[in-house]
Amino acid sequence: MRLGRKIGAIWLTGALLLSAPGFAAEVPDELDWADLKSPAHDYWNRPLHDRFTRIKGDLESGRLPLDFSSEKAYVTSLLKAMEIPVTSQMLVFSTTSLQLRLISPRNPRALYFSEDLYLGWVPGGKIEIVSMDPEIGGIYYIFDINLDGKPPVPERSTRCMNCHSDDDTRQVPGIVIRSVVPGPTGGTLDSFRREDTGHQIPFSDRFGGWHVTGDETLGKHWGNLVGRLNQGELSTTPLEPGSRFNWETYPVPTSDVLPQLIHEHQAGFANRVLEAGYRARYYLKEGGGRLTNRVHIEKLREQAEMLVRYLLFADEAEFPRDGIPGDPAYAADFTHNRRADSKGRSLKDLNLKDRMFQYRCSYLIYSDLFQSLPPVFKNHIYNRLGEALDPKTGGADFAYLSNAEKTAIREILRETLTDLPEGW
Repeated sequence: MRLGRKIGAIWLTGALLLSAPGFAAEVPDELDWADLKSPAHDYWNRPLHDRFTRIKGDLESGRLPLDFSSEKAYVTSLLKAMEIPVTSQMLVFSTTSLQLRLISPRNPRALYFSEDLYLGWVPGGKIEIVSMDPEIGGIYYIFDINLDGKPPVPERSTRCMNCHSDDDTRQVPGIVIRSVVPGPTGGTLDSFRREDTGHQIPFSDRFGGWHVTGDETLGKHWGNLVGRLNQGELSTTPLEPGSRFNWETYPVPTSDVLPQLIHEHQAGFANRVLEAGYRARYYLKEGGGRLTNRVHIEKLREQAEMLVRYLLFADEAEFPRDGIPGDPAYAADFTHNRRADSKGRSLKDLNLKDRMFQYRCSYLIYSDLFQSLPPVFKNHIYNRLGEALDPKTGGADFAYLSNAEKTAIREILRETLTDLPEGW
């Protein structure tokens, strides 16, 4: 059911509660909901439950086995200890990091990721970590690579928040992806798609400042280019991956387009879910555990609609006519933990011909980030998701999904999710 709008009785509609007695007047929707110091969030003081924090003690004590024979060996062993696939490697040569003085086309920054952990490394520099706490989002760490055998000492970074909790991440501690035209030394000359992340961004606006391998079918994009400004006019020159650096510096000789597509999808998902979760927690705190403000309820309704559209890839960018090959090694690593139903189908099954996935519902619905949303709000999302996947009630917004695909997604979710509302 959709949210009710009637005032005068207690309505429980779409799992969001509107209470008439003492019903609060409408108030402007300010950014108080995103205040990290708010008691609803207490970002800097609350106990952390992200995956890196859980292994941090083992890392600091030396209980996690690391290879100190070289930077490359160190990073490879650290990725293994953190269960991040080395095949997820992406190389960035724009100076869009705390370690910008070390980054250039001759010394790209490497990024690696799993579903809830992100690791950055600049050769000759430090290790950067973004670890997603299920409720408050990105926890940011940085530490030196000590090749003398001493365990690392991860420091929780506050400087990262300058970029990781602003308009680029929807005001919450999230994931930043920028597409820029770097100059010959890596500095930014132009930028695209600021303040937005996700699978809806056209390929023609992506990858600026990134090396992209396996992009033969992509068509126009901003990857593998450097620029120059001459009297205000921007010109670009191709920068072939590996032409100015040695692939041997890095664990694998790829910066494949497939992990970049998955990374973009995950970043857009994380930032949207975190915004919704921050709003829901703040609004519930303001209402003493109930949703009692009309503006808050309407905002959460909008957030739920946005998340359902994103979960179902409603606005996914158009794929190239010939599809995308994708690195088979990364594809195998990505799907190793797929949740299959009794027919062998999973939400991680790749398509790559005309879209990313065979069954267009994000596998991140299983993530701790989504599952930790306040139950009253998450149940409303489930109900709206059920409506969208019903051939009779899905409406024009989800007509791009065939009835067969809707049925398949519903069957997969029913068998692989344990907290769907009764009768879903």
